[in-house]
Amino acid sequence: MEKKIVQTAGRDMLGKFAPEFAHFNDDVLFGENWNNEDIDVKTRCMITVTAIMAQGLVGDALKHHIMNAKNHGVTQKEIAALITHVAFYAGWPKAWAVFNLAKEVYGEGGEDK
Repeated sequence: MEKKIVQTAGRDMLGKFAPEFAHFNDDVLFGENWNNEDIDVKTRCMITVTAIMAQGLVGDALKHHIMNAKNHGVTQKEIAALITHVAFYAGWPKAWAVFNLAKEVYGEGGEDK
């Protein structure tokens, strides 16, 4: 079993303002869903990057999930292949934007940092 994923961002950022949303974020989305062992964490990271990219949400959340993917073993070569593949289905301009984030995470030269 992999190390259990624990998330506190919901409570840290919205705990007093929206405690129910914070609970769903930290305890259900990350606590239960991300710790479900039916899909390994590396694959789950790749699926998440794909889903966010497909929506065109190219911001902090996507950058966080690209970093999370890297931290769970997704190589630079794999993330580049993922972005390229999804570009054909989700849109070429989205891929350009996501590559900029991926280069920030993995490094300009493409080496796995």
